Amino acid sequence: MMIYLDYKAIEQIDKWTINSNRDALWDKAHERNAKRLANLVIELEGFWVKLGQYLSTRADVIPHAYISHLKQLQDALPPRPIQQVYQTIEKELGKSIDDLFSYFNRTPLATASIAQVHRAMLNNGKKVVVKVQHEGIKIKMLEDLKIAKSIVDWIAWSEPQYNFNPMMDEWRREVPKEFDFNIEAENTRIVASNLCKKNNDDGKPVKSVDVLIPEVIQSSEKVLILEYMDGIRLKDNESLEAYGVDKQKVVEEITRAYAHQIYIDGFFNADPHPGNFLVSKEPPHRPVLLDFGFAKKISTSTKQALAKLFLASAEEDHVGLLSAFAELGLRLRLDIPDQAMAVTNLFFRTSTPASEASENLKYLAEQKSKQMKAIQEKMKLNEKEFKRFDPIDAFPGDVVIFSRVLTLLRGLSSTMNARITFQEIFKPFAEFALLGNVNKGPAVNAQWIYNAPSHSDVEIKLRKLLVELGKEEKILGIQVCAYKDGNVIIDTAAGVLGRYDPRPVQPDTLFPVFSVTKGITAGMIHWLIDNGKVKLDENVADVWPEFGTKGKDQIKVCHVLNHTSGLHNALANLKGENPLLMCDWEECMNQICTSVPETAPGQEQLYHYLSFGWLCGGIIEHASSKKFQEILEEAIIRPLKIEGELYVGIPPGVESRLASLTVDMNNLSDLLEITSRPDLPSSFQPTNISQLVTTMPALFNLLNVRRAIIPAANGHCSARALARYYATLVAGGIIPPPPSTFSKPPPLGSHPHIPQFTSEKASKRGKSKTSGGSTSNATASAADNFAGGDDSQKLMLRGFLQTLEFMTHSWAWGSTRSWPYRMENLDLDLGGLF
Repeated sequence: MMIYLDYKAIEQIDKWTINSNRDALWDKAHERNAKRLANLVIELEGFWVKLGQYLSTRADVIPHAYISHLKQLQDALPPRPIQQVYQTIEKELGKSIDDLFSYFNRTPLATASIAQVHRAMLNNGKKVVVKVQHEGIKIKMLEDLKIAKSIVDWIAWSEPQYNFNPMMDEWRREVPKEFDFNIEAENTRIVASNLCKKNNDDGKPVKSVDVLIPEVIQSSEKVLILEYMDGIRLKDNESLEAYGVDKQKVVEEITRAYAHQIYIDGFFNADPHPGNFLVSKEPPHRPVLLDFGFAKKISTSTKQALAKLFLASAEEDHVGLLSAFAELGLRLRLDIPDQAMAVTNLFFRTSTPASEASENLKYLAEQKSKQMKAIQEKMKLNEKEFKRFDPIDAFPGDVVIFSRVLTLLRGLSSTMNARITFQEIFKPFAEFALLGNVNKGPAVNAQWIYNAPSHSDVEIKLRKLLVELGKEEKILGIQVCAYKDGNVIIDTAAGVLGRYDPRPVQPDTLFPVFSVTKGITAGMIHWLIDNGKVKLDENVADVWPEFGTKGKDQIKVCHVLNHTSGLHNALANLKGENPLLMCDWEECMNQICTSVPETAPGQEQLYHYLSFGWLCGGIIEHASSKKFQEILEEAIIRPLKIEGELYVGIPPGVESRLASLTVDMNNLSDLLEITSRPDLPSSFQPTNISQLVTTMPALFNLLNVRRAIIPAANGHCSARALARYYATLVAGGIIPPPPSTFSKPPPLGSHPHIPQFTSEKASKRGKSKTSGGSTSNATASAADNFAGGDDSQKLMLRGFLQTLEFMTHSWAWGSTRSWPYRMENLDLDLGGLF
């Protein structure tokens, strides 16, 4: 309260202070308040020391005065009496000090929040350090956590933007483990084993790191004896310079060690503050990692999702980012992919030295303000409503700890005046987490094919074939579904979702399909014909008046359906000029209307590879007076009960079920050997197609492209939904029974067609949950109200308050190949398309 009132007073004084004196005014305020805070933390001890340690590592966002006073908390607290230390050791180990040690230094090397460390020598002459838990610290720390929780709850109630409950809840779960040094001993052994191994189980080199970890000699609940390692503390700048230590390389190696722990091992020390590291005095001055009391184990799926999160951020992959959010359990209340990407990119940004903290804070504040303004405009909320609105619906505990580690590493690099490019250091480890876990097919993965009983003998034969192809690495991911006489005879899924996505293909996985979508669009026109909305021999211009220009007045609906309208090269310019224009429905419709036919209608059949969808789409919307998506729902989705498994342009929220597009280089090589094809348009010859194929994955993996209605090329469906559609056509409109669901995935049609976000209204006061509940994140507004002064001073105090950052594939060319079957109603050889 004293600190708060002091800053409020300075805020008023600042208004009457000339510019030249403002910096000094605020520097003095920071100095005296930092001293107050440090003294208070030392007096209170317990949990408050850990909080002070955390703040002391944030040189990137905390005023220098606070760093200077709080860094003493890392290892230089007042020591406990030596007799108390002796009593704990003798009680825990059952022997006297003389029986255990030939030498024991009464002056501690370091004193921290939970324990203090002394140098000693065993009777066998081995040099060790002895970590001894403070008497009564467990009870005190747990009481402090309860008090802290009450304070955080009150802050969350009064200032929703400053809700630190996710971090507090995770600390309350993890901190009690630190009071059993047997757990720390085992954690130390595990991390040492992980970081020292040079090869993975397959014998291939793992990205190695060069760090030291002391050997565990003996442990009990309150005493831990470790090998002594002579090293330099990170805060000892004079010694670091005297020994010629390259601080940049030290921090880079520490960061690599954490990347290895997180992405490869899935087990990491969650407390990387400067007091937990030394630097060896001997060249090459390797980092020494200490104190593994607060370690976190994450599941393989979480490890892979965190890797996917990082790579999606590095590659600006919105689909991958939202998919990673879903896999982690991080749920948003509204559809904000651009803002989510921007915030995630800030999270993985390059660290800055402490000397650049002020400029860095200005940049962060600008970016955050920009993103928050975009969210506010999207929500159409006034300032008061927006202050109470939280875009995050669930913030899982694993993400909380992961974010804490990254912010501590960023603070460490700033403290050491290093500049760490996280995207460069993390990338090889994140790639290994995914590529190293994309099993090489059925040879090493018994569950490579989805585990479900076979429907028929032919499915058994098919699965054997898929296993053979999988062993030859000819399949990344695939679904196959087939009907015969109205019954499902094949419903098989195998492989993984993408090159960077090792999750298995499920029966409800959504695969991107291209020209297969033409059959869906054509079917919608036939549905309108059956319902008397349009006729096959009707001129398109009679239905769609704007279309009847440039010599197109005699083109009939049937000419469009059988690819004889003469508009086979229409829209071909989109490939070169601006492919993203495909996402603009109105623009594409306008281009169709202004296009000129190259042949007379009905005279020559040439594949309308790109124009077909918009020709059909224009007819559908004008004949029905409804939107394309409405007719898709009415004609196909609802009658066939395939909700959530057949889309032309995906809605928000289904990203986690998407397979990724990947170029099949073997098929591309085969394509390049094909000479010109007279039955294809001039703009769609093999050479044009090969150029298109190489760019298609990058283009069609974009979120805005996948969400666009591109009715010739942007279907997203499961094989079982697509097969059900074509089975209905074959049966003359009789809808067959759906595939049986034997196990985990939802039955066909059980997905909601348009996923709904939770209420966009402002959340109620005080409600906060982790892993499934509402949470809030810090914004700049409260700090602006709290701290006066010029912009840089406001930013410095904003940084003090903002201790928790707002974190806030398979496409194989052959996998979607359809069997040659001339659909009588469509007059279109689908098998000849691809």
